[in-house]
Amino acid sequence: MRSKLLAVAIAAGLGVASFHVAAEPATKAKTTHKQTTTNQDSSASKNAEIELLKAQLAELQAKVASLEERTDAQSDINVSTGQNVEAVQKAQAVADKKVATYDKLVNNTKIGATMFFDMTDVNHKEAGKVGGYAKKDGHGWTNGTGFDVKRFYLVVDHKFDDVWSANLTTDFNYQSTLGQTSLFVKKAYVQGTFDPLFAVRFGAADMPWIPFVEKWYGYRFLENTITDRSIDGGRGTAGTAAQGMGSFGNSSDWGIHALGATTGDNSINYQLSAVTGRGYKNPSRSNGIDFEGRFGYSPIEQMVIAVGGYDGKRGNKVQNGAPTQNATRGDALVAYRDKTFGVGAEYFTAKNWDDVLKIAGPLPGPAAVRDKANGYSLFGDWTFMPQWAVFARYDRVDYKYWGLTGPQNKLKDTYYNAGVSYDVLKNLRLAFAWKYDKLEGPIKAFQYKTNEIGFWGMLSY
Repeated sequence: MRSKLLAVAIAAGLGVASFHVAAEPATKAKTTHKQTTTNQDSSASKNAEIELLKAQLAELQAKVASLEERTDAQSDINVSTGQNVEAVQKAQAVADKKVATYDKLVNNTKIGATMFFDMTDVNHKEAGKVGGYAKKDGHGWTNGTGFDVKRFYLVVDHKFDDVWSANLTTDFNYQSTLGQTSLFVKKAYVQGTFDPLFAVRFGAADMPWIPFVEKWYGYRFLENTITDRSIDGGRGTAGTAAQGMGSFGNSSDWGIHALGATTGDNSINYQLSAVTGRGYKNPSRSNGIDFEGRFGYSPIEQMVIAVGGYDGKRGNKVQNGAPTQNATRGDALVAYRDKTFGVGAEYFTAKNWDDVLKIAGPLPGPAAVRDKANGYSLFGDWTFMPQWAVFARYDRVDYKYWGLTGPQNKLKDTYYNAGVSYDVLKNLRLAFAWKYDKLEGPIKAFQYKTNEIGFWGMLSY
């Protein structure tokens, strides 16, 4: 713009000068010959100057035109550069948003795993109809040496915000006694945490009792707790397959779970669950809801006193099904654990756990129509030096069942283990142990005793 104004000014100046030169002879009518000659010379000089100025003006105009072309080209470049910068900024914003999303996903998601494994030798003997005990495979046992992956839990935890989160835990196992693998979804729930004393889980989640006791016991990789330990068979009539007297609870089930806890001395904890009753392996529907609850109190942080209970049909109340009666269970736990020492006692009592379905008609009926069980478990461990600990446990279960007629039948299961453990790494523990299990009852065909010795391990990460 400035170059154009300069060119106009120069042109105007030249125009004025030319007009002045042309008009000057007319203003002087009377001149001498000498003056005329002088004026002619002066006019020629001025014309030359004008021509020179015109040439300079043309050159200046050419330079101005060239400058304008360069300015226009630079403007196009600036516009293109601005557009490119804007596009890059937009792409960077999108990329930053994606990176932030990925970071949030990664930072708010935790993936872990826990594996229980063993390599042991089993010596299982059963009592025949006559004579003593003889080595025989049965009741879930296979004689010999084998390697098992009892449990492999793959855990994915994701936190959506300060309130909502989710958990997915798969349960894989391999047992040499079965010669096959199994895969289940043990936990799959959405959780809303509204207060330390109030959280709600929707889906398959830990039940109130068994997982709670496992944390205080500390050796779940070696053996299930007493209500979760399966006592295979041991009940029935001669000549029929053993039935009943399995475990007395589920570690996880499908439903709604409310829980909460405080920490430190004089703290409390609780959980209430309304579930289907068949456990995490069987999320089938029924016409009833089962309830399990727990309340615990810790006078000091290292100690807990807890009670719990269960009531329901265990998923057996179905449309057009057989009449049912409620299965019930009561629980109690007292335990202490610090960095070097742990000890505890668990007790349970159960009614109709195996006989939810009751007979509705004349004989012949089922082997039993009601049952009752009582059991207790004593456990302890001592870390006598860094990474090394000794442990032991004793269980006793008394089981009674009744038929439509006839006397009461009794079974007794005695179990204990002992061994030494070594923490190879922070997340790897190995144990060398011996287990013994003996079942006694009125029918010899369902009596057995088992010795198992070997290595057990737990790996977590």
